[in-house]
Amino acid sequence: MNEEIRDREVRLIDENGDQLGIVSIDKAMELANERERDLVKIAPGAKPPVCKIMDYGKHKYEQAKRDKEARKKQKTQQVKEIRLSLNIEENDIKTKAKNAAKFLSGGDKLKVSLRFRGRQLGHTNLGYAVFEKFAKEIEEFGTMDSRPKMEGRSMTTMFTPIKK
Repeated sequence: MNEEIRDREVRLIDENGDQLGIVSIDKAMELANERERDLVKIAPGAKPPVCKIMDYGKHKYEQAKRDKEARKKQKTQQVKEIRLSLNIEENDIKTKAKNAAKFLSGGDKLKVSLRFRGRQLGHTNLGYAVFEKFAKEIEEFGTMDSRPKMEGRSMTTMFTPIKK
């Protein structure tokens, strides 16, 4: 920007987007100063580099405004977690499924984990059965991404919300 540009010649574009051709850096700086604007290098990799005469402060302000507007429209998706146990009762599964349905209908992903303790680790097949029951309870709100996987002492899987 301005005096920091070290090239001898630049392709110059004015504030309206009209090309003024290839000019020396001194002439480009002179034109920018006459118009009370900044000289900004916008394409440094081009031969010769492309510079534009613009109000740099206004440009930065508008860019920040556009970025803020884009972030506002962005939908962030969180990962919520529900923990089950191997000897969970039917009503407890229903309660957890109700919470899971709330998360999934809100557009969040859901991580369901089941922790094995002690001798329960020898009965991982019962864990798959608990996951199947849970998946049946919430099948209208989300789908299981993949089969439950063992990770150390716990078994986990992910559910994604169904698009409506």
